[in-house]
Amino acid sequence: MTSPIDASSTSAWTELTALRDAFSPDLRGWFADDAQRVESLTFDLADLRVDLSKNLITPEVRAALVRLAEQTGVAERFAAMLEGVHINTTEDRAVLHTALRRPAGASPELVVDGQHVDHDVHEVLDALGAFADRVRSGEWRGVTGKKVTHVVNIGIGGSDLGPVMVYEALKPYGSGIQARFVSNIDPTDMAEKTADLDPETTLFIVASKTFTTLETLTNARLARDWLWERLGAAGVDVSTDEARGTAVAHHFVAVSTALDRVAAFGIDPANAFGFWDWVGGRYSVDSAIGLSLAIAFGPEVFRDLLAGFHAVDEHVRTTPLERNVPVLMGLLNVWYTNFLGAQSHAVLPYAQQLSRFPAYLQQLTMESNGKSVRWDGSPVTTDTGEVFWGEPGTNGQHAFYQLIHQGTRLIPADFIAFVNPAYPLSDDGRDVHGLFLANFLAQTKALAFGKTAAEVEAEGTTGALVAARTFPGNRPTTSIFADALTPAVLGQLIALYEHITFTQGAVWGINSFDQWGVELGKQLALQIAPAIEGDQDAIAAQDPSTRALLAYYHEHRKA
Repeated sequence: MTSPIDASSTSAWTELTALRDAFSPDLRGWFADDAQRVESLTFDLADLRVDLSKNLITPEVRAALVRLAEQTGVAERFAAMLEGVHINTTEDRAVLHTALRRPAGASPELVVDGQHVDHDVHEVLDALGAFADRVRSGEWRGVTGKKVTHVVNIGIGGSDLGPVMVYEALKPYGSGIQARFVSNIDPTDMAEKTADLDPETTLFIVASKTFTTLETLTNARLARDWLWERLGAAGVDVSTDEARGTAVAHHFVAVSTALDRVAAFGIDPANAFGFWDWVGGRYSVDSAIGLSLAIAFGPEVFRDLLAGFHAVDEHVRTTPLERNVPVLMGLLNVWYTNFLGAQSHAVLPYAQQLSRFPAYLQQLTMESNGKSVRWDGSPVTTDTGEVFWGEPGTNGQHAFYQLIHQGTRLIPADFIAFVNPAYPLSDDGRDVHGLFLANFLAQTKALAFGKTAAEVEAEGTTGALVAARTFPGNRPTTSIFADALTPAVLGQLIALYEHITFTQGAVWGINSFDQWGVELGKQLALQIAPAIEGDQDAIAAQDPSTRALLAYYHEHRKA
C-alpha cells in the first residue's frame, strides 16, 4: 500500500476547521428552518431505518465531510480490502472478513494469494452446518450415549465477545440446546459456568486460531479436568489414558487451524473447524467462531445472520459516499472527535437482548482504532479513536444519562430500538413495549432540543431551580430503528459498526486490523508468572511497585 494521506493536510480538513471555528449548533433552529431536514438525513440501510437528523451537522458540514472521505481515499481503500489487497500492513495480510458472508456462487470468484476464498469459506460453512445438525438431531452424543443439552464455548476476545453477544441477542430463536461462554482466566468464570452442568450432556468448543492463547488453553485444560472428574463421580470409567481420550473426543471440538496442537490436546482433528489469518478476531463471529451459535440456533439462523452482514457490505460497496450510511456515520464520528472535542461515544440499545452489544463494540472500535501510528509507521497527525460504552435503556436513564443531558462533556450517542418485541407483554391493559419505546423517543428528543429557562419558568419554577431544571439540548444522537431483532437485522447492525470503524481508520490513515497494543501485557504476564509462584530471581527482576504488590500477594495468599 502507498503511504496514507494526511487528512489534516487536505483542503476538506481546512474547510472543516473553518466551519468548526464559526460553528454554533442550533438543532431547534435547524429543524424550524428546514422542513426537509429529517427526510434528507434519514436513510434505509437494508432493514434498518437510520435517522441522522439530530446530529450536529449542517449541509455545509456534511458536504465537507464527504469531501474529506474522497480526499483520503475511503472508497478506494474499501475496494482494496474487498479485493484482498494486504491492507493489514504490519502483519502483511489481506483483510477479508467480508468474504465470510459472500453468498455461494458470488461472481466474480474471489481468489487471493492463490487461495480460492469463496470455495474455502463455504466448505467450512457447510461442515459447520452439518456438525451443528448432528448435535441438534442427537446423532452426535456424549461418551455415555446421551444427547448434548449444553454447549460451552471457551475463547477470549473476539472468540468470546461476538458469540456471547449474538447468543444473548438471538435467544428467542433458541430451540433446546443452551450455550454458555467461558473467557476469563479468573477460575470463578469456569467454576460458575460449569457448576450445574451434567458432564454426560456437555460439549466444549475450544476456540483459538493458533491453539496457544494462554487464557483459552488454561480454561480448556480446566474443562478437561472437570469432565474427567465429573464423569468419574458419575460412575463412568476414566481410569485409563484410552478412556480419558475417548471422553475428550466425545465432549470436545475445536475452532482452530493448528491441527497438530488440537490433536495433542485429544480432540479429533476431523472435529476442528478452521478459519484464516485474514480474519481478525474481532471480525470473526461470522466465521467458524460462530459454531456455538449454529448449534444453539441452527445453521439456517446462522446463514440469515450472514445474509444481514452481506446486505450492508453491498450497501457500502455500491452506494455513493453522500448517501452511504456507515461512511456518513464514521465521518460524523471524525467530526465529533477531531473538530468538536468529543472523547467518548455512547451506544444505547433499547433492547435488553442487545445488553452485550456495547461491550462487543468496545473491542471492535477501540482495538481497531486505538492507534498512535499510521499504517506506514509514521505518527498520526490527528486524534484517533473514541471510548465506546453504553448500557441498555431504560437502565442507563437511571444511571449515566444525567451526564449526557446536563454535563459539560459532548457525548454523541446512538440509540437502537425495534418496533416489535420478542416478548409482547401488557400491564393493566397497556403495551409495555410501547411504554419502553416512548422512553427511546423521549430521550433523543430531550437531548436534541432540551428545555429553555423560559419554558422552565412557564411551569412555575423560580430562583436557582430554574438553572438546575434547564436542559441545554444540542446533544447529538443517531436513531436506528428496525421492525424486529431478527438474525438478519443483527448481522446488519454488526456490519454497520464494522464499516463505521473502517471509515474512521481510513480517514486517519491507520491500520484498523492489527492489535499490537495487547501484546506487551501478555509478554510481561509470562515473565511475572514465576514471580507469583515464588521464584526469587523473577521477583528481583521486577520494578519496585510490582515487587511490593507481589509481597502483599505472598503475605496474604492462603494455601
